Amino acid sequence: MKTIIRRTAASLAAGVIAAGALAGCGNGGGSQTTGGAAASTAANSSSTTKAGESKASSGSRPTVTFSTIDFNAGASNTGDNAEKTLDAIKDYTNTDVQIQWIPTDTLDEKNSLAMQSPDTMPMIMTWNGAVTGNIVTWAKQGAFVDLSSYLSDSSKYPNLSKQNAQVAKSLSVNGKQFGIYRARVIGRYGLSYRKDWAEKLGLSEPKSIDDVEAMLKAFTEDDPDGDGQNDTVGMEMTSYTGPFDIMQTWFGCGNGWTEKDGKLIPVWQQDEYFTALDWFKKIYDAGYMPSDWATRQTDSWSDGCKKGQNGVYIDVLDGATRITDYFQKNDVKSVTNPDETASMNLIGTINGKTMATSGYNGYFTLSAKTCNTPEKVEAALHFLDKMCDEDMMVLTNYGLEGINYHMEDGNIVQDDLADKALSANHNGLNQLVPYIPYTEPQNKTLKKTPQKKLETEVVKANSEVAIMNPALPYLNSSATYSSNGGQLDKDISAARTQYICGEIDKDGLNAAIQSAMDKGYAKIIDEVNEAYKADTSK
Repeated sequence: MKTIIRRTAASLAAGVIAAGALAGCGNGGGSQTTGGAAASTAANSSSTTKAGESKASSGSRPTVTFSTIDFNAGASNTGDNAEKTLDAIKDYTNTDVQIQWIPTDTLDEKNSLAMQSPDTMPMIMTWNGAVTGNIVTWAKQGAFVDLSSYLSDSSKYPNLSKQNAQVAKSLSVNGKQFGIYRARVIGRYGLSYRKDWAEKLGLSEPKSIDDVEAMLKAFTEDDPDGDGQNDTVGMEMTSYTGPFDIMQTWFGCGNGWTEKDGKLIPVWQQDEYFTALDWFKKIYDAGYMPSDWATRQTDSWSDGCKKGQNGVYIDVLDGATRITDYFQKNDVKSVTNPDETASMNLIGTINGKTMATSGYNGYFTLSAKTCNTPEKVEAALHFLDKMCDEDMMVLTNYGLEGINYHMEDGNIVQDDLADKALSANHNGLNQLVPYIPYTEPQNKTLKKTPQKKLETEVVKANSEVAIMNPALPYLNSSATYSSNGGQLDKDISAARTQYICGEIDKDGLNAAIQSAMDKGYAKIIDEVNEAYKADTSK
């Protein structure tokens, strides 16, 4: 097994291309699979067919095999109502979908093995995270269906055709789109802070970097919790350095890369980058973030705010909402009003700027071997498109109406929160949804708390100004980045941490950057700009 896994991406891709003609559509094998036999009781569906309602058909449904991630330790789509839930999906999409569930920690291994047996690969395969070098190699070798000519058809694919063009480029190689992204909101990042701490100290919402620094200082030095102890530190921070990436944009840095004088450059070639790092070092030296942040485990992220140790949280805004939910669940009282629970206020931008997400997390590819006819490609795309309909998003997120939830005043009220066995019927099925063009249902929604409403408003405003990474569509075209760009990014990030903590000086930081340039980043910049210019000159 290990010997097979160690084969290079190129040799795997060669196997994909060299394989013989398709004998049939396999399910990939080796993991829990659901679906299949129900195809004999085919049903017809249209956009008016509601989840849970079967509609008879005189024809047969196309079969679509689909491998996806099991985040639920074998409990995805299980239990008494599992078959009913899956049948509702089959009826609505008019597709006999056969699901192969793969545990998240074995996904890369299973997908690599599947790539070696192209004739039996699932028609749709799920990949986690961002695009890797292996994927780029396989895409260049033709292992995946080129979706470019399909997804512009709004009559066949009314949802998928509304994909974000910038995000879709991130799943393209040499102008060919090889994957469909699983959408995430673009304006998700921002700053949040303990609202009651700020009220107690007479602080208003921060608008500028100076305002943020003043808040961090006050939350550290002015006893915001009123216990008379020197036991608070302004900003939450662990070894996860995402907050620095967000805060850099406040200073005018790009998001990973930026465009300057018609050329794409990494942010560490901007003057603003060093200005930002000097400020991070300043607040670290002043004690406004935990002194041991660089060695704190990432899985403790947000614990400081939950425990009343920190007052400022810079990350995804829904993370701050979960902190407020924690306060309410554990009855953490406001320091200004003991009749109320504490809460986090949400700020999207500082200096009018914040960082955008990549717009996706994970993606789907269609196998060129098992989707070897236009009809099979269209069947797979039809299924993915229908899964973006409101009825399917509600079903996969909340389950069956009358079993998992009921409606009150136009809002979804969940009935199965305390019954994990009951909720298992729809667990994991949201992994089949691309979430294009919307990341949540637009009409049938959960009744939102005031905190969730605030989050929605801030995220929407952020999406108008959040700074995207302009190089994402072109990094896939850089062979050097595919081979070692990820490690070089880690090296530069590590040097940033060392500089902030005082382990190296400015000369040491510059030396680390120059080392990355010498080891391949200079070539990466050239390759990215070659692809960028070719694209912009069309």
